[in-house]
Amino acid sequence: MANDAKKIRFAPNGSIFIAPAPIEGGGGTTPPTTLGDGVAAPVGYKALGYVDPAGVTLTPSVETQPVEAWQSAAPVLYNVTKASFSIKATLQETNELTTELFWGAQWVQQMTSDPTPVPTGTFRLDLSSTPDFKEISIVVDWQQGSIRSRCVIPRAMVSDRGAIQLNRTENGKYELTLEALDFQGNLGYVLTNDDIVDAITP
Repeated sequence: MANDAKKIRFAPNGSIFIAPAPIEGGGGTTPPTTLGDGVAAPVGYKALGYVDPAGVTLTPSVETQPVEAWQSAAPVLYNVTKASFSIKATLQETNELTTELFWGAQWVQQMTSDPTPVPTGTFRLDLSSTPDFKEISIVVDWQQGSIRSRCVIPRAMVSDRGAIQLNRTENGKYELTLEALDFQGNLGYVLTNDDIVDAITP
């Protein structure tokens, strides 16, 4: 196959969307099975907004164990012991969705203790000593011109968080790593309209 510079791809634009994870056996959010238009959120999902210029890192990983045999000095087989898929991104918008995802808790409006409680205008988020990160569903869209791609992770959980830097000259950021969970025998799937695969002629 000849070299083709037109096959070099970038991801100059994209979005991250989240929703409650689907429920095994039915119910919850239905993960999208189409590419969408590259702008609107999939049905049932909400956008996480601006992402750090570094973009989004998608990391599929497989761990294997060699199977050795008496008759060979080299392994005769590799057995898969672990498969994983992670998504890492640094969110730049401070809003209800990003902060609750980062802290693993919900904001609760504070009320006065008068006989007739009224909102105080203050919201509280309790940082538990045993955080309970909820299962979510993630969709990552990216595009280059008319070429669109979408990665769908039906079930995932936050596995790591970065530090928040409070700075006079730099905006607050929320660094998150999310790990895919098994869903009906899969970690997720990728959709694209890129012409990297020969189309089937009916």
